[in-house]
Amino acid sequence: MSLLENLVKQGSKFKFLLEGDSNKSPFLLQKKQLLKLLIQAKNTAFGKNYQFDKLIKSIKKGDKNSREFYEEYTKTIPIFDYAKIYNEWWYRDHQNGESDVCWKGKVGHYALSSGTSGGPTKYIPVTKAMMRSMRRTSLLQFLSVPSFKDIPSSAFSKGILMLTGSTDLQRKATHYEGDLSGINAGKIPSWFQHYYKPGAKISAEKDWTKKLEIITENAKNWDIGYIAGNPAWLQLLMEKIIERYNVRHIHDIWPNLAAFAYGGVAFEPYKRSFTKLLGQPITYIETYLASEGFLAFQRLPNHNMSLILTVSIFFEFIPFNDTYFDSNGELIGVPKTYLIDEVEEGVTYAILITTCAGAWRYMIGDTIQFTNKKLCEIVITGRTKHFLSLCGEHLSVDNMDMALVQVADELNISVREFCVAGVPHNDGLFAHQWYIGTYDSVDEQKLKTRLDEVLGELNADYKTERIAALKDIYVQVLSPDVFYSWMAKKGKMGGQNKFPRVLKKEVLEDWQNHLKENL
Repeated sequence: MSLLENLVKQGSKFKFLLEGDSNKSPFLLQKKQLLKLLIQAKNTAFGKNYQFDKLIKSIKKGDKNSREFYEEYTKTIPIFDYAKIYNEWWYRDHQNGESDVCWKGKVGHYALSSGTSGGPTKYIPVTKAMMRSMRRTSLLQFLSVPSFKDIPSSAFSKGILMLTGSTDLQRKATHYEGDLSGINAGKIPSWFQHYYKPGAKISAEKDWTKKLEIITENAKNWDIGYIAGNPAWLQLLMEKIIERYNVRHIHDIWPNLAAFAYGGVAFEPYKRSFTKLLGQPITYIETYLASEGFLAFQRLPNHNMSLILTVSIFFEFIPFNDTYFDSNGELIGVPKTYLIDEVEEGVTYAILITTCAGAWRYMIGDTIQFTNKKLCEIVITGRTKHFLSLCGEHLSVDNMDMALVQVADELNISVREFCVAGVPHNDGLFAHQWYIGTYDSVDEQKLKTRLDEVLGELNADYKTERIAALKDIYVQVLSPDVFYSWMAKKGKMGGQNKFPRVLKKEVLEDWQNHLKENL
């Protein structure tokens, strides 16, 4: 039995070493994480500016169940989005090479992120402490695998294919930059190298197309039991392998493939076409690994992801509604924020995180709902700035995903990519423009009609506005290659890059120009 297989098989015996006092209430677990973060950063420029010493004393005094510290914490430290924290703090390390800015020491790595491809590049600090946090969460995920009874432990004696960005990072004067998946892949521990595919040499390849070709040529030599990555890019890879070896499905090449861990996008829109590539059912495990940290993963079959409360990340939540956010997803004023035990199931929240990478009350940009408060289980519903509400329709990415999955099933088509934009209609009113990528033949009018009907069934606000200010929806069916070529043009193929679901402003203009040039 291999080391990793034995570790997974004995997972329940080892989890307590990583989770520590996880039997405590979510509130106490999170209070402890915040205290640790404040203590470790108290001597940084940020910590001194916001008087972390006082905040530490506030947490330590009184009864352990006291919540007085949180009022002082929220009054002392403002809410930051990326632009605010970078322009006020992170630039000092990233551009000037300063130490002890928002986290102790120097930041050795920055993850390049545009949130969803098309936006301006963000430089997200990745400290040594954050790398340890992400490795710890990754190991916790592996140790949770025994709960998925359909995954044989022997799958972990096989190869584990992780389709990541390049590990050949950009060397700057004081740090390295690259895709987070590439940063993490370059730090894989030595004991794991035996299982890791495609291996160090191939992972360093910067040209995404060439990397896929090399992996395809080597695929027949590997026995893969577990794959991880973005569904869109793994689907492309498996199609290339099946075509290259002229086989029926991927299990003709990898007969022991048993599980797929995915994240970054909702999987349901891909599931239909993904399943066609398989020779037998596999288990899907959802993860929530953002550039800012590994926040959650699916612990139990038929359950949603659980937030991880013990890995140096402190969570806060803002109700995502018209009181606190405008129609562009911008924060309004100083909102009421909630702790982990104060949330309500079924309410949409924007997430704030405080981390061991120097993010403080940082609005990550995602929206979630709690589906099981006791187990801290969540679903990601979209992005704060990637939803449509031109006239009060409040259409979330979650609504879009669900509607498109239902309609694609009804019409027996596989949708590879899609995006939506708000556009003007006659007389100062509005419409939605859908761009849908599929290789299948489809009646655009029938697709439009059913999509409109299902969206109305899912979203009462949408249904109301369709007889008021939202006068129409338009649907344009495209080859998925048009989506991929736009990503390639922007240098966003592979890794954690994903196509934006909602197009606005400059990104919409760029997409429309791309269509004019390629159709």
